[in-house]
Amino acid sequence: MAFKTRIQRPAEAKPWYGELPVESLYTMGIAGEKFFRTLKDKGKIIGARCEKCNYVYVPPKMYCERCFESIEKMVDVGLTGTLTSFTLVYTDIDGNPLPKPEMVGLIQLDGASTNLFHRLGECAMDDLYIDLRVEAVLKPAKQRTGSINDIKYFKPSKKKRPINRSRKTVDRDRKP
Repeated sequence: MAFKTRIQRPAEAKPWYGELPVESLYTMGIAGEKFFRTLKDKGKIIGARCEKCNYVYVPPKMYCERCFESIEKMVDVGLTGTLTSFTLVYTDIDGNPLPKPEMVGLIQLDGASTNLFHRLGECAMDDLYIDLRVEAVLKPAKQRTGSINDIKYFKPSKKKRPINRSRKTVDRDRKP
């Protein structure tokens, strides 16, 4: 049976043994490069603001997923935010057990409309709750490499939520 021949009966299908070597190089793109370079060089977290719908993406994107407009404006979203969800992680990305569970959470930074997934630290699991104010703890400037791990973790913050938020937030804040 030739490779392009259509199988008429499923019983004719035969397995193919072997390996397919797959190599890929992850590129962060234009928006990702700006995000990580700003994090590394300035110790700031930036987002991409859509001029049409005022939605702010963190990490930044080059187009708005809501209205499909091109995004060029990058804005500082600050280092503080609100914990919107949290959990314990017991395995690494490959499914291997971690030496000890890690606390992770979704953080909506004060100037962002989206959530950022990251580690939580300087607290116990019992100290966490939805709407907890948190702030980013960055690595020292000389240790930053331009990766998401330049943010060591987010810790509970004593800083208050901004009173006047002039941004559009996640769907729960939208008016019908």
